[in-house]
Amino acid sequence: MQFDYTSAARRISLPDAHLRKLCDLVRRDFPDDDMMFELHVLRALMAVESGKVTVAQILEEVDPALSPGS
Repeated sequence: MQFDYTSAARRISLPDAHLRKLCDLVRRDFPDDDMMFELHVLRALMAVESGKVTVAQILEEVDPALSPGS
């Protein structure tokens, strides 16, 4: 693991199910590049941590069916 996104997820108390949805979403963009996958998951979580966006907003923007409330 190049980028420890799991620690960032714990810092914001992100439920495992939501982290899995976020990872699935990012993996679509980077199916064969683990480093870019990890970097983009971490960047998304850092944006949530800083208050710039919510996990729901990230997931809904791409596919409303992926929102944490679904």
